[in-house]
Amino acid sequence: MFTPNLKTANRDVNTLIRDAQTLFQEASTLTGEKAAEARQKGMQLLDSALVKAHQAQENAFIAGKEMVVSADHYVKENPWRTITAAASIGLLLGVILGRK
Repeated sequence: MFTPNLKTANRDVNTLIRDAQTLFQEASTLTGEKAAEARQKGMQLLDSALVKAHQAQENAFIAGKEMVVSADHYVKENPWRTITAAASIGLLLGVILGRK
């Protein structure tokens, strides 16, 4: 549910940063008004990348909160299942680590 949005945001931010880097490289060879325009456009691209990164961070935080609430609800509704699952995992890890 959350992973495709994160991948899309990550791809968009990377694209924006690459475009900004390209513009800054081109601006280094330009002078005068064209250089100022290229730098301004590069700064706009970087600002856009920062906004997208911030939105992705907020979405990740919200999704994390939802998962915590969901897990908390499940544990409260099924305490014995949770205890059994935790004990089983602990036993399995103990057996695996005990063999080494």
